[in-house]
Amino acid sequence: MRYGLFLPPFGGLAEPSALVAVAAEAERRGWDGVFLWDHVMYRPPVEAAADPWIAMAAIAAATRRVRIGALVTPLARRRPWIVARQAVTLDRLSGGRLVLGAGLGLDRSGRELSAFGEELDDRRRAAMLDEALGLIAALCGGEPVAHRGEHYLADDVRFLPRPVQQPRIPVWIAGRWPNRPPMRRAARWDGMFAIDMDEPAQLASLAGELAALRGGLEGFDMVVMRPPGEDPAPWGAAGATWWLTDLDPFTVTAEAAMALAAGGPPA
Repeated sequence: MRYGLFLPPFGGLAEPSALVAVAAEAERRGWDGVFLWDHVMYRPPVEAAADPWIAMAAIAAATRRVRIGALVTPLARRRPWIVARQAVTLDRLSGGRLVLGAGLGLDRSGRELSAFGEELDDRRRAAMLDEALGLIAALCGGEPVAHRGEHYLADDVRFLPRPVQQPRIPVWIAGRWPNRPPMRRAARWDGMFAIDMDEPAQLASLAGELAALRGGLEGFDMVVMRPPGEDPAPWGAAGATWWLTDLDPFTVTAEAAMALAAGGPPA
């Protein structure tokens, strides 16, 4: 099992230099990854927020080993061709360390959909997500793409260069336990970011269902987030391949994040 920090870029961590400093310290102390929340707005009392994709570029340039990624980007509020360009650029800048996290997003996380006139219907956003994922994978592949879908158009285009990671940048799909549609979506990609799990037994059940869908879990990541100080061993035994230590988004400070990074991973 590998260990990462899961940082909300809010409050004191809305300052990009603070995120870079925490990530550099995490790498020095032996953490395996540094991942950022992806929100344009969040619930009060949060006001200040940083763009995770810009921050990841700075982190990529300041580190050499840790995996990076935004967990998770609601693709229905992003143009997939822009995400493809950004993802390949970040993957190459980091030397092949990017994970693409994707999900539906939630308007109740801070009105970040309704406040800007984004799609609110869950089924429609799910269709947009699936189509966007396929289009991003095709565009990142470096071959000519001719796509005319329900939501997106790519009219005979070719994107180069390709990412460092082959056959593609890993894709982790977020899902809230026990919802099954995100699980079925995740089974088609490279990992599942399991949200709102309370017990390792739930993760074991999820891993069993995913293994049945995929014909095994070789090369597939099972990602959980837990608070600081919790024992990761039961989660590893249940099938977790990544343990992310998270911080409260409403009270997070740069000092608390730095202290967590400096303490090293729980193993």
